[in-house]
Amino acid sequence: MKRLVSCILAIPALLWGCAGPKTAAPEYPTHAAKIVAEFHDPASKYVVVASHRGDWRNYPENSIPAIESVIRMGVDIMELDLKLTKDSVLVLCHDHTIDRTTTGRGRVCDITYDSIQRCSLRTAHGVRTPRKMPTLREALEVCKDRIVVNIDQGYEFYDMALKISEELGVTEQMLIKGKRPAEAVAAKFGEYEHNMMYMPIIDILKPQGQKLFGEYMSKGIVPLAYEVCWDEYTPEVKDCMEKVVESGSKLWVNSLWESLCGVGERRSRLGLRQAARHGRDDDSDRPSGAADLLPAFAGAARLTPHRRGVSEEGSPRYEKSRHSQRVTALL
Repeated sequence: MKRLVSCILAIPALLWGCAGPKTAAPEYPTHAAKIVAEFHDPASKYVVVASHRGDWRNYPENSIPAIESVIRMGVDIMELDLKLTKDSVLVLCHDHTIDRTTTGRGRVCDITYDSIQRCSLRTAHGVRTPRKMPTLREALEVCKDRIVVNIDQGYEFYDMALKISEELGVTEQMLIKGKRPAEAVAAKFGEYEHNMMYMPIIDILKPQGQKLFGEYMSKGIVPLAYEVCWDEYTPEVKDCMEKVVESGSKLWVNSLWESLCGVGERRSRLGLRQAARHGRDDDSDRPSGAADLLPAFAGAARLTPHRRGVSEEGSPRYEKSRHSQRVTALL
């Protein structure tokens, strides 16, 4: 079964030495500015929370209501995916086709934006809604100053996405990731004076992932974070995590699927425990289970069925449990 949602928890590199005297927490003009500052601070112990495709349990994934919902919840990062329509409009869509998420059919690249707007978005449970597929511009207008935006699928549209983010003044609160060679990314970013944050994805047990990680290490390139993927916790994975932390980067672990953080429930939980020892970002389709594996300071939240049973979109409704001290795991 396809997993449609994740939580991403960012835990920074380990701190060495004794803690100094307590100082007043800095103030930031917006919530997004605060999260960006935490990303750039290697000493930060803040647990960053992200929602994969928004609040997909209560609204259609990658929709404006799904984004608004996670902002109300206090989520720090909205992860989304981009596709380009036939008439060159960037829209929020994970799949190459609109078959699963809308009432229409066909590949996004073969359909004009106006045609897609005649289709209605569906919930994860297949319920038709009055919602329409949003453009990247519409999504960023909602997210501006309120939540950091992570473009998961969409690096190939960097030029177009950057143009929109610059026009809206939101580039600094955007994070994009990919598997391109470091030199290719540097060349692309070198074309612009102002760029988004970037995070490489490392499939550490695959030859191409090992090569990419070795490239970053050998050249002394220190990105803000690495997304490390593995299907079994091995000495190579442990070594990679330790090197990430020692280099000064943060560690991002995607636990949406066992193939990204260990095979099977037992190994997946073991992998999350190991990641917690090094400091990590966590992506989970099993929020309650993942929350149990967080360090004590995380204060993880749980998702529980809403008493009324269904959301306004006709899907089973979920909410944050009241007993949590602060949200660290959502959707």
